[in-house]
Amino acid sequence: MSTTILAAGASAADNFGFMNAMKQGGPVTWTTAAILTIFLFFTLYILFTKLFEQQKIINQGRRVRATFWNANSLREGAAKLEKNSAYKQIVDDGIEAQEQHSRLTDPVEAHDWLHGSLQRSEAAINSQLGGGLAFLATVGATAPFVGLFGTVLGIYRALIGIGQAGQASIDKVAGPVGESLIMTAFGLVVAVPAVLAFNFLQRRNKAIAEHLSAFSTDVLGYLASNGAVRPAAPGKKAPTATAPKPATTTAGQAGGVQTRV
Repeated sequence: MSTTILAAGASAADNFGFMNAMKQGGPVTWTTAAILTIFLFFTLYILFTKLFEQQKIINQGRRVRATFWNANSLREGAAKLEKNSAYKQIVDDGIEAQEQHSRLTDPVEAHDWLHGSLQRSEAAINSQLGGGLAFLATVGATAPFVGLFGTVLGIYRALIGIGQAGQASIDKVAGPVGESLIMTAFGLVVAVPAVLAFNFLQRRNKAIAEHLSAFSTDVLGYLASNGAVRPAAPGKKAPTATAPKPATTTAGQAGGVQTRV
C-alpha cells in the first residue's frame, strides 16, 4: 500500500515538476528561460567586476591622500602612483594641459584651460566607471516583463487544455499554470538583484566621483599657483596666518600725549 502511494507521489512529481513544465512550454518557454539566465549571468558579472574596479580606485585614493602631497612636485608624486591609476591620469592631464597652454596662439585664461582639461579627465574616468550600469537598469526594468511573457503563455496553454478537454480538470491546468508561475518568479529573481546592484554601484560611483573632484581641485590649485597652494600632508598642519597684534597706546611723559607702540 505504502509502495503504491510513493509510486503515485513520484509519478505526480514527474508530471508536474519543473522540467515537465518546461517541456510543456516548448521552444518559447525555453527561449524565455534562456534569456533570463543570460540576464542573470551578466548582472552578476557586471556587479563583481565593477566592485573590483571601484575598490581599486578607492584604495588608490587612500594612498594618494596618505603620500601624494609629500612629494616635492606633481611629476614626482605622479611617478610614484600606479601606472593605470585614475589619480595619475588626472595629474598627467593637468601637467599636459599646463604645457599646452604656453603653446596656444589664441589667448585663453590659464585657469579656464586647466579647469576644462581636468574636467574632461574626470568625465572620462566617471564614464568608464559607469559602464555596464545601463545594462543593469535595463535588466531590472525588463526582466519582470520577460517572465510575465512566459506567464501569459502558460495561462494561454492552460486555457487551451481546458477547452480541448471540455472541463477544468486539475491535470490539464496544473502543469501550464505551474510553469507560468515559475517564469514569473524567475523574472523577479533576475530583476531584483539587477536593481539592487545598480543602486549600490551608482552610490559608490558617486562617492568616488566626489573624491576625484576634490583631488582635481587640489591639482588645479597647485598648478594655478605654481606649487604655492597645496593640501597639507598627513601629520602636518597647514600653515595658518597669524592675526596681527592689536595696537595699544600709552601715555607720553610730556603733556599726556598718546603714542602708538
